[in-house]
Amino acid sequence: MTTETATSLLRFATAGSVDDGKSTLVGRLLHDSKSVLADQLEAVEHASRRRGQDAPDLALLTDGLRAEREQGITIDVAYRYFATARRRFILADTPGHVQYTRNMVTGASTAELAVVLVDARNGVVEQTRRHAAVAALLRVPHVVLAVNKMDLVDYAEPVFAAIAEEFTAYAASLGVKDVVAVPISALAGDNVVEPSGHMDWYGGPTLLEHLETVPVGSDPSVEPARFPVQYVIRPQSEEHHDYRGYAGQLASGVLRVGDPVTVLPSGHTSTVAAIDALGVETDIAWAPQSVTVRLADDIDISRGDLIASGSTAVPGKDIEATVCHLNERPLHVGAKVLLKHTTRTVRALVKEISYRIDIDTLEQRPAPEGLNVNDIGHLVLRTAEPLALDPYRDNRRTGSFILIDPADGTTLTAGMAGEAFDTTVSTIDASTEEDWV
Repeated sequence: MTTETATSLLRFATAGSVDDGKSTLVGRLLHDSKSVLADQLEAVEHASRRRGQDAPDLALLTDGLRAEREQGITIDVAYRYFATARRRFILADTPGHVQYTRNMVTGASTAELAVVLVDARNGVVEQTRRHAAVAALLRVPHVVLAVNKMDLVDYAEPVFAAIAEEFTAYAASLGVKDVVAVPISALAGDNVVEPSGHMDWYGGPTLLEHLETVPVGSDPSVEPARFPVQYVIRPQSEEHHDYRGYAGQLASGVLRVGDPVTVLPSGHTSTVAAIDALGVETDIAWAPQSVTVRLADDIDISRGDLIASGSTAVPGKDIEATVCHLNERPLHVGAKVLLKHTTRTVRALVKEISYRIDIDTLEQRPAPEGLNVNDIGHLVLRTAEPLALDPYRDNRRTGSFILIDPADGTTLTAGMAGEAFDTTVSTIDASTEEDWV
């Protein structure tokens, strides 16, 4: 066991169609990995007996809402934290129903791996393709195809092989490069945590083994540094008379003392003079550390500015982005919104809704009525102030943003700068902008 594996953290999300057994799978994963407290298991056993079930219904470990237990479906995103001897995990259990697409977007937005569940009896269905498309859209680096209910198809290898081949081909067409298929039975526990005695034809890892060993994170040293300023520290005391520090969390890359940096969107340049981490000076900081950076020059820097090193995005006011609309209220052309990017919030105008993506066929369709809840589409936005967004495909942290209703502060839309699935969009005439920005 390497030190990296022992201390690493994997954020992963699960998705599956209704009745594919996703909640049972998550429950089995928690139960068999000894991540369930005794009183939790006792409560599940008690609830199962009241329902007339002889064995504990492990789905009850994850379906926390009363409506979820009554309907036997997952509605909201449920986060579970557990650990094994090899790795720590944050699991986002996301709903599978089409009307909860926004919930999957929320849960998978920070995931490094997505587990897509299918029923071995049904194979790849419309929702399976939808989940694969959302994972590709969010640039989730690793995807696991968990072919569940293998016990109901007599653990037949040809059934598994056909499903794995179809899904892998579809995922590859979306640009997903890493797909691992695992045949399982969540109800019986086959290949979830322990290897199955019914599928000796399968020589791959169990689901948990793959989760424990899949590479996580990226090498910060090869990424450009991005440091959104969250707070300016200026004590102005006798002890720290000349202290001026910029506090925040390093979104990507590495900062070292002596590195040349550019402050965006102003474009002023300077050099890293010092880095403070937990009150102690250090020579280096890497993502996702929270530190205070001091520069060699006194520059007008405030919350929302971006200290960047390496290749830098060119600040601009016109933003093209792929978005998922999260709010029940439709989003229309001409809508005045707030755009929050890292620690910066600016006013913005929806100039154009270029198209809506049919997530089942990936076709681009007109959206004359705007974007409704759960819709995924392409927008052109005009901001009141320039923003430095990286393409989402290059940096998930600094390439993402949210749109907020300025009237009541509710979140409207989740956005990703750039194109979905490498599609192309025409340039919008800047003359259509309105006076509000």
